[in-house]
Amino acid sequence: MRSLAAAYEQLRDYGLALPEAVEETPWGHCALKVRKKTFVFLNIEETELSLSVKLPVSRDFALIFDFAEPTGYGLGRSGWVTARFGPEDEPDLELLQRWITESYRAVAPKKLSALLG
Repeated sequence: MRSLAAAYEQLRDYGLALPEAVEETPWGHCALKVRKKTFVFLNIEETELSLSVKLPVSRDFALIFDFAEPTGYGLGRSGWVTARFGPEDEPDLELLQRWITESYRAVAPKKLSALLG
């Protein structure tokens, strides 16, 4: 079983590998951005891993999972979804990486999105 910290690092590294992605840490949480627009919020605590992404295409599908819910602070109305995992959970990193890619495409300029193929 992979630790939540290892899953966090893998998801963070994946997001940072996208074209022009940078990391900022507002409020002590990891925010991955492209050209000053956030495409994923990542947070790791002792007993929880969470990420929030913008899913304009797969939002409804994402919300069928027990670990997913509309993001708070009114972001859910704009297509943002938050996924939360506890220490006993095994996050599907492939699925979460697809969500990170979709969120990146939703906020990145078209020229950068085109680099993903």
